[in-house]
Amino acid sequence: MRAPWARAPGAPDRRRLAWAPALAAPDRVLTLLALALSAMGLLLVWSATRMEGDHTLLVRQAVAVGLGLALMWLVSRVDLRVLRAYVPVAYVLALVSLAAVLTPLGVRVNGAHSWITLAPGLRLQPSELAKVALALAFAVPLGELRDGQRRPGFGGVMLALALAAAPIGLIALQPDLGTMLVFAAMVTGALLVSGAPKRWLLVLALGAAGAGAAAWRLGLVRPYQIERLLVLADPGADPGGAGYNAVQARIAIGSGGFYGKGLFNGEQTAGHFVPEQHTDFVFTVAGEELGFAGAALIVLAVGALLWRGLAIARRSDSLYGTVLAGGVVSWIAFQTFVNVGMTVGLMPVVGVPLPFVSYGGSATVAGLLAVGLLQAVHRTRAAA
Repeated sequence: MRAPWARAPGAPDRRRLAWAPALAAPDRVLTLLALALSAMGLLLVWSATRMEGDHTLLVRQAVAVGLGLALMWLVSRVDLRVLRAYVPVAYVLALVSLAAVLTPLGVRVNGAHSWITLAPGLRLQPSELAKVALALAFAVPLGELRDGQRRPGFGGVMLALALAAAPIGLIALQPDLGTMLVFAAMVTGALLVSGAPKRWLLVLALGAAGAGAAAWRLGLVRPYQIERLLVLADPGADPGGAGYNAVQARIAIGSGGFYGKGLFNGEQTAGHFVPEQHTDFVFTVAGEELGFAGAALIVLAVGALLWRGLAIARRSDSLYGTVLAGGVVSWIAFQTFVNVGMTVGLMPVVGVPLPFVSYGGSATVAGLLAVGLLQAVHRTRAAA
């Protein structure tokens, strides 16, 4: 007699639904790329902070990398259908944490109210982890079609935009323009890969332009944001003020030449001429000490990671997996473009970290979690 809890012949084993035995092997190239970029980030953070004689920042970053890798491994072993079941929980927690930074629990750093202090010297930036939640949530209405549908309809697109509007609105109150732009890029990328009608992208573009114009006319654009746009046009106009970061970043990168001055041998890096050199401007350390060759290698590694992500999105057996992977790839691609662009003078300084490389516990954990999501999509597809 078969025990009541025993699985019937031919029935799926629910215990095997979520974990590794039911899934295919991970994408090893994707994992190696994430490991290589994280290791390079540790070296660059060490170089940027070593002259202070305090290895606290390096230790914290190493802990963040370790935690991120553990979570990446854990998420990669979960079936995509199981992840989908926990999307509402992740989304609500993201909204609650984003709202918490606007309360007395929040801490203002560099003009943005974007952090929560968990313990002395330990802060959490909820907007970074909210990127993971948005990628998961935004894919639900776009990736789960009704019978007879070949692409998301009006209702699905509107629900997706509503899900994105809530976290974007909370981030606008901080205010954090850089993260808002990253969220917008995620939304755009997810809509593109979902097959939604292109007219929605036109509507979004017109809406964004209209909102920008209204913010300008109503005086909602802050003076420092206007200065950053003016500096982009002419960094030398105020080299000791608003243009200081951009000018010093170019000097540091340009001084490295093709092969660089050698790791830990950069005078600009040792002298801390570039502010926030271990965080938003860590690419200048690579440019000075590793030269064009080393900096290009970092960009190529990120590009290869994105290529693997696009391949995973294209091969996914479910539209939900495709949209999820598309949102993650758009996030990493846009953030890398903005970060590198602002250090070489192609983009205004908006304060976004270089994925996997910049110092920052929340950003590092979120980036590695994103790789875990890509692995989950890949392994669920491969095992189907």
